Amino acid sequence: MKLPRFYPIFDSSDWLRRALPLGVKLVQIRIKDLPPPLLLGELALCQELCREHGATLVVNDHWRAAIDLGCDFVHLGQEDLDEADIPAIRKAGLRLGISTHDHAELDRALALGPDYVALGPVWPTILKKMKWEQQGLDRVREWRRLVGATPLIAIGGVTPERALEAFAAGADTASAVTDITLNPDPEGRLHEWLRVTA
Repeated sequence: MKLPRFYPIFDSSDWLRRALPLGVKLVQIRIKDLPPPLLLGELALCQELCREHGATLVVNDHWRAAIDLGCDFVHLGQEDLDEADIPAIRKAGLRLGISTHDHAELDRALALGPDYVALGPVWPTILKKMKWEQQGLDRVREWRRLVGATPLIAIGGVTPERALEAFAAGADTASAVTDITLNPDPEGRLHEWLRVTA
């Protein structure tokens, strides 16, 4: 499966309302602190917005809700994998993306036959406290060899300029969060991302 080159991550449907009309075709919704009823409503709204715009929604972590809502794609971190029912996710027809940071995590991910593998942080990131140093482009090149035909996503400190370096190193797709959400002109930045990754 070929993924779009640009893959932003947002924490609310408000961001999807801003990004999808501009032409974003693959987007992750990462919601950490909503009570279950509100969470389900927000995810349903995100899915509806994506369908309206012909985009693919990737649900971070909340795989049960993704199954209940008939979503297409779920993303799991390594901690999420401990709890997740992978056979149930597959039986529901969901595609699966997995975060990796080291060789043990990559082996674990590849054993599950994921639809993409994410590597991060490629550059230093301010998004969350991480126990991993920046991975760098050499690690992207190494992961490219190790994942074979599985799509590879570069995340962490990525800007439109750095995305081109990540692609040159073998990444298929570049993912961004704060480069957009903390930008004084998020729409302008989204346009720049879409132009560079077109």
